[in-house]
Amino acid sequence: MRATRASGIRRLRALKNISWLTSRQITKLSDALTTTKVEKRGIIFGEEHSPESAYVLLTGVARITCRNRKGDRTLVIMVAPGMIPGIPPAVTGIKYDFRCEAVTDCQIGTVTLATFIEIALGVASADFKRMAGSYSGRWDLVQLRCANFMSCTLEERLALILLELCENFGIHDQQGVRLTVPARHKDLAELVGASRPRVTEYLIQFERENLIVRDGRQLV
Repeated sequence: MRATRASGIRRLRALKNISWLTSRQITKLSDALTTTKVEKRGIIFGEEHSPESAYVLLTGVARITCRNRKGDRTLVIMVAPGMIPGIPPAVTGIKYDFRCEAVTDCQIGTVTLATFIEIALGVASADFKRMAGSYSGRWDLVQLRCANFMSCTLEERLALILLELCENFGIHDQQGVRLTVPARHKDLAELVGASRPRVTEYLIQFERENLIVRDGRQLV
């Protein structure tokens, strides 16, 4: 039992986006988590699940998808181990049907949002939400409404997505930063909101300019 608990604490401590928690907080969070397994292609949570729960991806790779204007499900974010981003609040008149799915077999830790906030910040959940709402406002509404946020070109959006994937799934080697997950052209096209042939065209251009290198099925 002690070995299992110690293993769980070490796993939490290694997660990038909660590594700022103290050892005492990590131990409390480990004790509070309910752990489950979700098989590849399974649904981790969706809009129908309680917004008062926080989810931690302990092992595996996940993704967040939504419905586009045509009603097709499309990729929005690839998720590395750590806290899984919460689903944005609903926008009146628009239904996105956000869903978090397992790309590989995943181990998920679940805790109430109130408990996580109390452990991490030492304040009541309601007080934190009021403060966050006052400070941040509803910028999520602006981002959801603006299809071309920041007015980036397709080439720039693709470059930014590759950099984001490097941040979450990259390891340094002699050539640069190697992605540990496959960079499928279909997935990249969904992430940047473009057609697969156009994405392939720019990836070939990036290779010619020595910005990326293909090494088998991996991208550097």
